Amino acid sequence: MKNLPLRAAFGTIVGYFFFFAIIFIPAWTLDYWQGWAFLVTLSLSTTLVTIYMARYDTKLLESRLRMGPRAEKILAQKIITAFGSLIFVGFVIMVFDHRFGWSPAVPATLSIFGDVLAALGILVYFLVIKENRYAAATVDVAEGQTVVSTGPYAIVRHPMYAGAILVFVGAPLALGSWWGLLFIPLVIAVFAWRLLSEEKFLRENLAGYADYAQSVRYRLLPYIW
Repeated sequence: MKNLPLRAAFGTIVGYFFFFAIIFIPAWTLDYWQGWAFLVTLSLSTTLVTIYMARYDTKLLESRLRMGPRAEKILAQKIITAFGSLIFVGFVIMVFDHRFGWSPAVPATLSIFGDVLAALGILVYFLVIKENRYAAATVDVAEGQTVVSTGPYAIVRHPMYAGAILVFVGAPLALGSWWGLLFIPLVIAVFAWRLLSEEKFLRENLAGYADYAQSVRYRLLPYIW
């Protein structure tokens, strides 16, 4: 965990610049309140979660900083993660939609509602990492890891992915793009692909996971799937 606070701060700053770039470069203007509202929503909420991990669970923060295709140990997850990265192209399309008016204007109230959905998704993420100190960014089983079946895990088996989907559902509305909603099925498909592969791995490598899966029937949305 050498220089962990510095690495976390660097990763956070890089994240700020990344989202700033994919929002405001395609917009080609800073006069885009929807973009600013979405950027502040993501930046503030994720920063608060990072500060929480830095203060209360540095091991979890360390594991969350290891992400991306190269960090994955399972070939299927490397492929899924690499493919999933292309989803961020959707953000560029959303901004272009708003800039060039490809679809009707999204009312301001709905844009704000999109920000609320994104914030709610980050809140779910916070509840997950607060409940499960093994919630790494990669699919793996750590030494001493046990099945977590409390908190959000008592409702669905993959609450972190459910929270991430909320962020992606809120993004098109927040950025003022109706066309962006067309990306939602793709986002859900990628997360479904990832979690099905993850479940196969956990059933084989994490004691008690198969019983947990029998107890908590739904993966992402109660009474649906």
